[in-house]
Amino acid sequence: MIKDGKVWVGTADTGEALMILPKMANRHGLVAGATGTGKTVTLKVMAESFSQIGVPVFVADVKGDLAGIADPGTVNEKITERLQVCGADASAYTPKGSPVTLWDIYGEKGIQLRTTISEMGPLLLSRILQLNDLQADILTIIFRIADENGWLLIDTKDLKSVVNYVSENNKMFAEQYGKMAPASLAVIMRAIVALESAGGEIFFGEPALNIGDWFTPASDGRGMIHILESESLINSPRLYSTFLLWLLSELFEEMPEVGDLEKPKMVFFFDEAHLLFNDAPKALIDKIEQVVKLIRSKGVGVYFCTQNPRDIPDGVLAQLGNKVQHALRAYTPVDQKAVKAASESFRENPAFKTYDAILALGTGEAVVSFLGEDGIPTIAHKATILPPDGALAALDDGRRNSLVQGAALYQKYRDGHDPDSAFEFLQRKKIEDAEALEAARLEAEEAKQKAKEEAAAAKAAEKEAAAAEKAKEREAAKEAAAKKRAAKSVGNAVAGTVGRQVGKSAGGLFGKFGKTLGGNLGASLGRGILGTLFK
Repeated sequence: MIKDGKVWVGTADTGEALMILPKMANRHGLVAGATGTGKTVTLKVMAESFSQIGVPVFVADVKGDLAGIADPGTVNEKITERLQVCGADASAYTPKGSPVTLWDIYGEKGIQLRTTISEMGPLLLSRILQLNDLQADILTIIFRIADENGWLLIDTKDLKSVVNYVSENNKMFAEQYGKMAPASLAVIMRAIVALESAGGEIFFGEPALNIGDWFTPASDGRGMIHILESESLINSPRLYSTFLLWLLSELFEEMPEVGDLEKPKMVFFFDEAHLLFNDAPKALIDKIEQVVKLIRSKGVGVYFCTQNPRDIPDGVLAQLGNKVQHALRAYTPVDQKAVKAASESFRENPAFKTYDAILALGTGEAVVSFLGEDGIPTIAHKATILPPDGALAALDDGRRNSLVQGAALYQKYRDGHDPDSAFEFLQRKKIEDAEALEAARLEAEEAKQKAKEEAAAAKAAEKEAAAAEKAKEREAAKEAAAKKRAAKSVGNAVAGTVGRQVGKSAGGLFGKFGKTLGGNLGASLGRGILGTLFK
């Protein structure tokens, strides 16, 4: 509810209207109290009021009843009584619904809400995957390798493909990035598969949320209330808390510095805030504290909703200037210390003891302190919280579906698509490497076969040359033999002739018969003697 341009949350028991100054709303805040004390109603009242002054709001709907503010509430006896206690004009009270856009990471009860692995980053992703410090460092290296190679990390299969590639080529990366233990890479891979089973396969993808879309006002100028359906998401506490921290980080990184404005650019309600800090490593808590401290200058107010202020680390709690503390119960010494700590976070009101007041508060009542014009928290006030304009009950399925499908952003984010990213690139690279390997194998075989053929040809040529040489030798031998035979024939002829003449001459001495006999003997003897010489 708005009064004098301010966010009217409730009325003190003194009759003073307790209001958040819009220009102080980016100093953050806390809504705390035990279960059933009225935190959800307070959250509704604040969200509706910021919307009415044109400020967009984000809130997680853990119990499934916040979305009811889209429909007008009903006026009944309790509502009328509450208005009267708060000093509001019950006769002029006209309940009305707020402009609402419903979101759901799983895409079942709201517009599909997605982000990418790259946008989530290694620090937040390590928290979701529950990695130890060493494994988180390796994941950071994997992100760096992907970035340096231009491999887009859009969804879980992209991340798995890069982890696999690094694992298969570990030695190649060891010199530049250090050795990455195969056991740690295996742990990261199993954690990614587990995340897929928890909804990560749906959550990571395109189109990723453009945070700038949340700043578009409703048609009547009111700020849009963006409600994240978290009944299912809360069953994965790490995914829930890390996602909301990612949203804060996105706001911090995307929004420009604006300093102090007359009203915030956006208000962010972090319900069940204790989940953000449970088992969180120091590095993550330091990041949360840094974001909370610095996001104020971006015009964003962050309001943590939790059961007990002790759920919030001191460094963060110190940044929360606007406080609504509903009742706490002190059944044990530990509870008593918690109540004492909560009471000591308020400026003391001399009219009552804050510790006692917190214990005695009824449903819908709270101890309240908001920042004044000078930025100093007011003293504690016991207050009655105003009723919301919207319905207290949850939406039925038909109404929810109509809100989802009628939202201006429904068409933009309805259909997911899978762009060309690390998975596709590495699949192609794997095929190309396999083809190159096969081509190299075939080339090697071809070269081997060619060498074999060349060796065989050379051997055949050598053999042929040897055969030719032998043939040549045989021809030479034949020629030499022929020459010898010719020489022998000539020698025989000459020797025979000479021997015959000599024999005739010698045999002529003994007459004609002696001449013939001498000629024949001389020819034979000549051929025998000279034939031996011409062998």
